[in-house]
Amino acid sequence: MSDPTAPRGTSVLRGTRAILLVVALAVVVSVVHYVDNYVNYDDFPAPGPDATIPTPSDTVVGLAWFVFTAFGAWGVWNLVRGRVVPAVVGLAVYSVSGLIGIGHYTVPGALDMPLWRQAHVVADIVLGVTILVLAARLFAQNRARA
Repeated sequence: MSDPTAPRGTSVLRGTRAILLVVALAVVVSVVHYVDNYVNYDDFPAPGPDATIPTPSDTVVGLAWFVFTAFGAWGVWNLVRGRVVPAVVGLAVYSVSGLIGIGHYTVPGALDMPLWRQAHVVADIVLGVTILVLAARLFAQNRARA
């Protein structure tokens, strides 16, 4: 849906404000989560030596935030320009930034993390799910109009 007040050559899609709000909140929460995970890497539970899932290094964790957030920014940039497919792709990739937090709960000791750490990890996961759902809804709504 176009917004008649949008600058010429752009369109504002339905639900854009909600998506922007959730993405902004996710960026703030992810900063807390990823900085904590990077700075206090050894305080997070890790899989044992027989684990079948990979354990990213602190460097990979730190760099991942920038990669995911770049996709989120690209998704938002396309969203405000009315470009649905690239917006959905960018937002869906960015949602993994939060969804990947589920990995913390696949190893023993995750529930022993301090409550404040649990809070930002769970918030990041919930926001990742929310962004993925909003991206899927955006795609479905605009596909139905086509």
